[in-house]
Amino acid sequence: MERDPFKEYIKESELDTVNRGYVWSTAIGLQAVDGLKPSSYLIDTAIKNIEGKITLKEAQNLIDTYYEESPASTSDDDRTEEADKVASRIAQILSETAFSFSTLEYLSIHKKLITTQVK
Repeated sequence: MERDPFKEYIKESELDTVNRGYVWSTAIGLQAVDGLKPSSYLIDTAIKNIEGKITLKEAQNLIDTYYEESPASTSDDDRTEEADKVASRIAQILSETAFSFSTLEYLSIHKKLITTQVK
């Protein structure tokens, strides 16, 4: 990902738009640390959420449905599916208002991210 597709939203003055932009940018950035790249479908879906056209839950449902209807055929596709699904889960966690980083919270986060493995 050469250009950050969320940069323009982070500069917006509307607080909700800025927060959603940060959430998605962070979620995808955390995937990049593991060498995972999101699909263009995830980027487009995230932008719809950032712009307030769909909720985060709707974005997650769209991503899940996308992969149910077009299963991955190569190992690279499997990694993209993993990147997309985990990024949407990270976005959900970062969107929660109550967050404290403790051992129990760390274990809870890990469970939320990994619970539904890529098939």
